[in-house]
Amino acid sequence: MTPARQNQPAGPRVVIVGGGFAGLACCRALRGTDTRVTMVDRQNHHLFQPLLYQVATAAMSPANVAAPIRKIVGRWKNVSVALGEATAVDPNARTLRVDDRDFPYDFLVLACGMTHAYFGHDSWAEHAPGLKTVDDALEIRRRILLAFETAELNDDEEARKAELTFVVVGGGPTGVEMAGAIKEIAAESIPRDFKRVDTRSARVVLLEGGDRLLAAYPPNLSERAREDLVSLGVEVRLETIATDIDADGVTLEHAGTSERINSRCVIWAAGLKAEPIGVSLGVETDPSGRVRVNHDLSIPGHPNVFVVGDQMGYDDPETGDPVPGVAQGAIQSGRFVGELIARQVRDSETRRRTFHYRDKGMMATIGRARAVARIGKMTFAGFPAWAMWSLVHIAFLIGFRNRLLAMIEWAGLYVFWSRGARLITGPRRRRP
Repeated sequence: MTPARQNQPAGPRVVIVGGGFAGLACCRALRGTDTRVTMVDRQNHHLFQPLLYQVATAAMSPANVAAPIRKIVGRWKNVSVALGEATAVDPNARTLRVDDRDFPYDFLVLACGMTHAYFGHDSWAEHAPGLKTVDDALEIRRRILLAFETAELNDDEEARKAELTFVVVGGGPTGVEMAGAIKEIAAESIPRDFKRVDTRSARVVLLEGGDRLLAAYPPNLSERAREDLVSLGVEVRLETIATDIDADGVTLEHAGTSERINSRCVIWAAGLKAEPIGVSLGVETDPSGRVRVNHDLSIPGHPNVFVVGDQMGYDDPETGDPVPGVAQGAIQSGRFVGELIARQVRDSETRRRTFHYRDKGMMATIGRARAVARIGKMTFAGFPAWAMWSLVHIAFLIGFRNRLLAMIEWAGLYVFWSRGARLITGPRRRRP
């Protein structure tokens, strides 16, 4: 006999779009309240994006950095889940379009995040995938591992060099982490597994258009990250931009001089833009498509519609600086809106507080026992920063199983340089 389904409690309808850090934090703040919450996402899982590069570099499996949304919210009786892609909002009718149906709402929270931006060169996406989803990570992992396999069987020296040349475009945290990890794979994890090719000869090139890596970090940490990458054997090219990317490599420009790098594996980590659903709100957006929001993170003219996380464009009133697109900003903004809605429903509160972002620091890892971190006014580098980075990321992973597996994987990687997720999935065809 099938057990009776428990109905959601009566109350205002809250629709949250996006099951990332911001959406989940908002949903958690509303659990147990007199609201009917529906979480909409085109994927069925919450993804811990800061560790996604480890999936792309074969250090972790996808299941270690993701958790089913229904599993996370299953015990929250006032929360349901809808799998589908939200495409448009009608603020006047108070409806959200999801695939081919409309969801009515009393409160709407957009937490859709960001996607790749190729600065008008969308054709580059075919040859230089970015890293935002599990599918992206698996595709990058496939290309990296296939590059070594193809080089092993290639007798042409120039073609082999191209196979063993990896170009990462963008010197932010993702680019820095990817470049360091690829070099460690080639130099430490797999040399003994290949007989005909010396994987240690692999060339990893990191391109950054600015004058330093990790531009949001203090200059001393930017320089330390550059030094650590160089010591690993990564070529760091500053003030260098990609002007063309195709199936055979990258054309770059530095100080007015053009150069060609033949590469069979190019990875994009240079630009992001907000998901396009924000445009349907009919309000101001910034050049990256982020929706400009009020002091309470609602949109102008519609106090029941909120935008949080990476998708919001908001300057903190205390510092005047924009809230960065990082996990802590997403969590804080999502929690703020969830608590705001809960108070309004519970107490009919009309006076709304102002959102203030609290910067708890920033961290980036470069490789084994190599990282940089800023906590308040203090900066750290090397093993202490790497240990802090490891502990923080384990603490924020969803679920005990994922935390335990992460510790086991990292212990093996630290001691044995072992990368246990070296599976080539999908078609064997290496490139488009």
